[in-house]
Amino acid sequence: MAGRLAGKVAIISGGATGMGGAASELFAAEGAKVAIIDRNEEASQETAARIRAAGGEAAVFAADVSDEAQVNAAVAAATAHFGPVTVLFNHAGSIVIKPFLETTLADWEWLHAVNVRSMFLMTKAVLPGMIAAGGGAIVCTSSISAILGTPMEVLYDTTKGACHMFARAIAVEFRDRNIRCNAVCPGFVRTPHGLREVAALQALGVDVSEAAIAAQQGRIAEPEEVARAALFLACDDSSFVNGTHIYVDNGFSAI
Repeated sequence: MAGRLAGKVAIISGGATGMGGAASELFAAEGAKVAIIDRNEEASQETAARIRAAGGEAAVFAADVSDEAQVNAAVAAATAHFGPVTVLFNHAGSIVIKPFLETTLADWEWLHAVNVRSMFLMTKAVLPGMIAAGGGAIVCTSSISAILGTPMEVLYDTTKGACHMFARAIAVEFRDRNIRCNAVCPGFVRTPHGLREVAALQALGVDVSEAAIAAQQGRIAEPEEVARAALFLACDDSSFVNGTHIYVDNGFSAI
């Protein structure tokens, strides 16, 4: 039986490890030709090798997604390799955890470049070809931090608030060109990024113990659970879902 992304060409930024890596493998298993764009070329190649070993199609295009020239070159190379991109998963991102008054301008500009500028650059590079191909789906990784203020994460929360609005505004502007854009919003997830966040918050006195996470969202999420939500937004099962945010947090944001 054909997968839910059969015939699609998918770019996944930050697709080497964690939730992005899980999405790369899942999207390929569902029939997409997957282009991994990530600055970690070694991990990207390992993920692509697993995809090919499982019978899928994947290629790696190393790039810093906050750099315009590198993004444009990577998207052009992916398009030349696989054909027009019809799915874009803007997953690449990072985090800075600091008391607000210790957050520097360099911190602010760096995280906005990685988390926000990257979405702008990737989407701008992909959209013309996606429109010419007849349409497509864009998914952006936001977070519960877009709507829940958290101590020591003013900078991170701000970037995810921008991600929330970016997905909505792209959806509104490009809906009539058959483009959908939505955001997936995880809570705490068992990835290197997520576990680093937990450790850094604990070091600063924020209670993110196992018991606290259990009280907020039952348990820590697995990366594959977020990838499956992204798959829903990327495939035609969500054909009338546009400009929305799906929370993968087991009720954290509903409490």
